[in-house]
Amino acid sequence: MPSTKNYDVKDPSLAEAGRQRIEWAAREMPVVRLIRERFSREKPFKGIRISGCLHVTTETANLALALKEGGASIILCASNPLSTQDDVAAALVDYGIPTNAIKGEDEATYYRHIDTALAGKPQLTVDDGADLVTTLHTKRSDLIKNVIGGTEETTTGVIRLRSLEKSGKLKYPIIAVNDAQTKYLFDNRYGTGQSTIDGITRATNILWAGKKVVVCGYGWCGRGIAMRAKGLGSQVIVTEVEPVRALEAAMDGFMVMPLLAAAEEGAIFITVAGDKSVIDKVHLKAMKDGAILANSGHFNVEINIPALESLSRQKRTIRPFVEEYTLTDGRHLYLLGEGRLINLAAAEGHPASVMDMSFANQALCLEYLVQNRGKLETKVFPVPGEIDRQVARLKLDAMGIEIDTLTPEQRQYLTSWQEGT
Repeated sequence: MPSTKNYDVKDPSLAEAGRQRIEWAAREMPVVRLIRERFSREKPFKGIRISGCLHVTTETANLALALKEGGASIILCASNPLSTQDDVAAALVDYGIPTNAIKGEDEATYYRHIDTALAGKPQLTVDDGADLVTTLHTKRSDLIKNVIGGTEETTTGVIRLRSLEKSGKLKYPIIAVNDAQTKYLFDNRYGTGQSTIDGITRATNILWAGKKVVVCGYGWCGRGIAMRAKGLGSQVIVTEVEPVRALEAAMDGFMVMPLLAAAEEGAIFITVAGDKSVIDKVHLKAMKDGAILANSGHFNVEINIPALESLSRQKRTIRPFVEEYTLTDGRHLYLLGEGRLINLAAAEGHPASVMDMSFANQALCLEYLVQNRGKLETKVFPVPGEIDRQVARLKLDAMGIEIDTLTPEQRQYLTSWQEGT
């Protein structure tokens, strides 16, 4: 049942618990801390209104606090009905950041919260899945005249926004933060890999060793999940539709086969493909009794839940975030977290250390949009290379790692035409 908590009414005890967890996450986010300190001095967002549709977690809170220190007026809402950490939401309100997010909220509440965030007449948007931008373009287009630009955090969101751009309907410039190397090489691979395994483990308490785990999709998120499952002793099967990725998975040591064949083998299925009905009725029919289904893609469409319902004669919640479906033929399939992001539904999401880089990119890209107000084309942009490198340098410094630099002779050699050797 959806919670009835309202974080506009301050809850001191819940807020204090959230504050402590936000401070704990900040220990692992040195890059965001450095940016926050500079923002506090320079106030690059003075007078700027920002609306964010993000997973309301401790890491997101540290980003929001950095933007607030920079002079921004911020309103937040959740980007997924099950990803909100209630104590963090309460703490953000206590910090003076209106936060419209309740773990377990129903769909109507979810979109009402997005409308509330947009009512702040944003000049910058920060999105995680593009629901905020989509709503702005389709239902609140009257507010677009205020918008300088926006950022998008996820693979799924970037796909949606590039489609919007291709159709000629995108109305303001957006930076694809997901495409930064310091985002997808770390957040997607190491963050999703660890947090997905964590979420499934917390929900089920399974032993991974010896299990056949089917990973549907071998993008950066899928790579991370497959790597972590293998490290825990699982026999990993990868399914793919892209031949290069399938070849890479095979050369990384994983079994690769069509999903229909894998359906007969797997004990645990994890979708992370960014598409709908990745696991469809035909696959569900082929699965073994007791198979576990989890999704780590942004939206709950990767597992065809209506098809699962149609094949079932009974459903019950057997553990928190575990629904047991009894099929008409007597088999049992177990759906985790309502098919939503299992790493946030049943666990805490990505570790703060990798989100440090992702949110550093968010903060610096928002600053870049303000600095270049009115100068950018209406399109989806990559993260500027200098911002990507700056984040990497700051992270290395925070980790106490030094690297070499090119000598003038080496730099000249790399940038000039050389005859012979």
